Amino acid sequence: MKEKGHLIARVEPGSIAQEMGIEAGDRLFEINGQAVEDVFDYQYLTQDDYVEVLVEKPSGEEWLLEIDKEYEEDLGIIFENGLMDDYRSCSNRCIFCFIDQMPPGMRPTLYFKDDDSRLSFLQGNYVTLTNMSEQDVERIIKYHMSPINISFQTTNPELRCRMLHNRFAGEALKKSDRFFEAGIEMNGQIVLCKGINDGPELERSIRDLTRYLPHLKSVSVVPVGLSKYREGLEPLEPFNKEDARRVIGQIRRWQEELYPKYGLHFVHASDEWYVLAEEELPPEETYDGYLQLENGVGMLRLMLEEFEDAMERLSEPGALEERILCGTYSCVTGQISFPYIRRMAERIMERFPQIRILIYPIRNDFFGERITVTGLLTGQDILAQLAGKELGEVLCLPENLLRSGEHVLLDDITVEEIAGALQVRTDIVKSSGYDFVDAFVRKK
Repeated sequence: MKEKGHLIARVEPGSIAQEMGIEAGDRLFEINGQAVEDVFDYQYLTQDDYVEVLVEKPSGEEWLLEIDKEYEEDLGIIFENGLMDDYRSCSNRCIFCFIDQMPPGMRPTLYFKDDDSRLSFLQGNYVTLTNMSEQDVERIIKYHMSPINISFQTTNPELRCRMLHNRFAGEALKKSDRFFEAGIEMNGQIVLCKGINDGPELERSIRDLTRYLPHLKSVSVVPVGLSKYREGLEPLEPFNKEDARRVIGQIRRWQEELYPKYGLHFVHASDEWYVLAEEELPPEETYDGYLQLENGVGMLRLMLEEFEDAMERLSEPGALEERILCGTYSCVTGQISFPYIRRMAERIMERFPQIRILIYPIRNDFFGERITVTGLLTGQDILAQLAGKELGEVLCLPENLLRSGEHVLLDDITVEEIAGALQVRTDIVKSSGYDFVDAFVRKK
């Protein structure tokens, strides 16, 4: 039986909640006399400048708190479950789903398929709309929750049913019409599968999706990720260099047509396409403010821009007085970002000859060589490929290797285990160009 209310995990220091005597272990029951189903209700009901909050103390005593605050000011409550409800799993069997391509024996959470519209708002997850109820649609419109991130894949209803293995997938696209009519901001995604939703089908999808401008702010086109664990799944082919160049050309033509009309480039190729095509990344202004970084759209360009800015700042008076300008360091990266990481490392070494940076691109033997992103590297591949290599004083590991908030990689090998096995000090480096410079031109 589900326990009444929502358990409070902690309260932010100095927050309204702390001032009102709310503590970790309390349970939130109601806001303004209404039961709180999930985070949608909570966010909406706490917006006003006056709210009444009913909480229960661990002793069973109930407190009704009257709170005057600024409009949209946060109460400072962190719940045990950020969603404040059970996560909803996906009912699709998409032909491109990466979770279906996972090997057995990994931690259970890696096999959970979520398709929860609330996570789209909270965490930027992409939803297919097929698992979204009418009540969900009405609440998103009522609360004007945005942006909603949608995995379109194709606007061809019959093809969408096939790609998602869901007979309702085509009909579900009509929910986008509801959001557009209500002025809900959206972002879109197309996972491109060779010979299925590319070419003329991609052309159709982009054309159809332009109807949602300006509320649909962006559409990313991402190549399907193919691991070596595809036995029993629909056969899918990898894209090659010429394919990538065609996709980029197709997207570029649409950008050139749409930007003069809307001030948005709208449709974007993810970074993998440019690496595969061996073409230069587009300039920063093409990305419309980096709306889809988490989808790998513009991540490399942003890193390079930040790197250039960080290097310029080192020219400011006194900037180098606070830096260590010597030492040997090492860093791991995925195959896709290796050329750019190497380029930045070379720039640092040219400017500071007493700094040595060893960049090691890690081949993904765990999932297969077609998986080239850094975030899907495992500890076992890093250990195997760095054994016996010169690592210098510090081995730098990118933060996106790790489970959120922990020092654990996908295969449950810890950072401490890597450091112990390789007998080297390890540092975690965030993904920005500024952090890259700080990792090697180190602050004292």
